[in-house]
Amino acid sequence: MHSATHQAIAAVWRLDAARITAVVARMVRDVGVAEELAQDALVAALEHWPREGIPDNPAAWLMTTAKRRALDHLRRAKMQGEKLEEVGQDLQAQEALVVPDFVDALDAARQDDIGDDLLRLIFTACHPVLPQEARVALTLRLLGGLTTHEIARAYLVPEPTIAQRIVRAKRTLASEKVPYEVPRGAELAPRLASVLEVVYLVFNEGYTATAGSDWMRPELAQEALRLGRMLAGIAAREPEVHGLLALMELQASRMAARTDAQGRPILLADQDRRRWDPLLVRRGLEALQRAEGLGGARGVYALQAAIAACHARAPSSAETDWARIAALYGTLAEVAPSPVVELNRAVAIAQAEGPAAALAIVERLRADPALRRYQWLPGVHGDLLEKLGRHEEARVAFREAAALAGNARERQLMEERARRLDAADS
Repeated sequence: MHSATHQAIAAVWRLDAARITAVVARMVRDVGVAEELAQDALVAALEHWPREGIPDNPAAWLMTTAKRRALDHLRRAKMQGEKLEEVGQDLQAQEALVVPDFVDALDAARQDDIGDDLLRLIFTACHPVLPQEARVALTLRLLGGLTTHEIARAYLVPEPTIAQRIVRAKRTLASEKVPYEVPRGAELAPRLASVLEVVYLVFNEGYTATAGSDWMRPELAQEALRLGRMLAGIAAREPEVHGLLALMELQASRMAARTDAQGRPILLADQDRRRWDPLLVRRGLEALQRAEGLGGARGVYALQAAIAACHARAPSSAETDWARIAALYGTLAEVAPSPVVELNRAVAIAQAEGPAAALAIVERLRADPALRRYQWLPGVHGDLLEKLGRHEEARVAFREAAALAGNARERQLMEERARRLDAADS
């Protein structure tokens, strides 16, 4: 019985922890304290529900308990003479252990154009005052609901390192007095870009792991998708939010086809497209339509989603509109110049016009110091050389790619391509 109750608590907590933490953070104006108070509510559930049974509305029970813990915290602060002016009118109403409608209405009136408790939490966890790795860890902890152990395992980092990042992040937010709010006006765009960057970093690590023995980490990709869907629901007028969600949905649709039964990578051209998830494809195309329907110039995520949509709509690699993909990469290079974008444009040109047309681009990129340790540059170089019949040079390129690969599956893939050329020439 207790085991079933604990499973129910874990399920409710996974779904509602972020929302509970966000509401409490609005009350106490401190993310670290809010997480502790929300955890107190979880502990209370673990104590009471096995004895008293699961309440009719478990999420509401947890929310109410967390709010009461927050009110206790505010009362202690009041008794100590702290935060009196900041609490003000809200505290008087909350002392009856309720949050009246008029208080919520006043708070809603003060919110920004996008305004929402969860959105405030996302913007706080992804504040640029934190280093990138801290933003990722804190976001996964507060909004993804992952434990410190799960985050450490996902990123192949020692658990104490992740714990330190999270603790330091909370301290930094408190010491820098980062406001618990959605930024306004000119401050919104760069902060939103930081939020989207963190979510996409999490997704990319799940989609193609940078290190370790697995090609993908699906649990991280799923967490990023969950965050992206949440963000799209509460920032519905921001086209790049829908662009990012479209990109992630479309890329995630391929995940079942990206490895064989032994977990070895299957590149896009060789994937069985019947294994692509049609629901995720549909959701991705719908999100892209929403992004484009909001008007304005397409941003980096919407452009990448448009590229992914070309793949999703094509019955096979041969029937893909590679010329359009090359053109979209050209536009992306204008919006966000990057040697990686140029490398991807070269891949599309190779498909649309032939490997010789792309080889000059790739060989020019080999002189770019930014790509010196990027394993896919020699990998693409080797692929073009192989298609042009220059097998000895291709073998060297594939072995270079294998040496640079941090992921064991990537390394194995490049080594196998070099060995196949050995066998073909023997």
